[in-house]
Amino acid sequence: MDSLASHSRPARYRTIFISDIHLGTRGCKADYLLDFIKHTDCETLYLVGDIVDGWRLKRTWYWPQAHNDVVQKLLRKVRKGMRLVYVPGNHDEFLRDYLGSHFGGVEVTRQAIHETADGKRLLVIHGDEFDGVVKYARWLALLGDWAYVTMLHVNTWFNYLRRKLGFGYWSLSAYLKHRVKNAVQFISNFEQAVVDEAKRHGVDGVVCGHIHLAEMRLIDGILYINDGDWVESCTALVEHMDGRLEILPWAELRAFPMLQPVSAAA
Repeated sequence: MDSLASHSRPARYRTIFISDIHLGTRGCKADYLLDFIKHTDCETLYLVGDIVDGWRLKRTWYWPQAHNDVVQKLLRKVRKGMRLVYVPGNHDEFLRDYLGSHFGGVEVTRQAIHETADGKRLLVIHGDEFDGVVKYARWLALLGDWAYVTMLHVNTWFNYLRRKLGFGYWSLSAYLKHRVKNAVQFISNFEQAVVDEAKRHGVDGVVCGHIHLAEMRLIDGILYINDGDWVESCTALVEHMDGRLEILPWAELRAFPMLQPVSAAA
């Protein structure tokens, strides 16, 4: 597709789906997301969970101006007429106490059914309920969250050095997810469970997040779509006006220089 850097006006989509932003963590690529918000527009935006990282904020308060700017710019789009649907995940599970509520035009719901312009019905869920670790061993999930944050910190420094040497972005955790046998099996089990849930709802496809791995493919006749994340891959799912669905790898499309690493003590 054409470079989005050349657009003088925001690219217009019917629908945008984003998840796993993890505002409140140092790994959040808020600057990348702010650029995405600036250069895109849509009729409906789905926040597909883990937008705010309540787990991390309970332990250490971290909320720089860029994270506040993300919230403000999204609310500004709502005031201008964009519909915003928030499907909480496990890291922002505190919002599940307010399902069915509207906050400043933001709809909070456990799940949603989205119908595309060409008639496909998509179940929209975060997906943590199909993660056995989160569901049945929360202490292990919290330990895994700590390990993941540590790996992101290492990955940031590693990619900073790669950029200095003239190499492109490379995700350590994405590599491990594809190479480590247990991780591959976990992802396969997760995808199948999500697809089975879509079948139970009698829909054509499912949009989810949670595992930070952007993907779009048919599984057992169901369109499985994971919209990725904004701590590593910086991806979003967009629906074009004709109903066509596409995953945008924003950091790659915009050819961003890597952000400066943040000291763990900062």
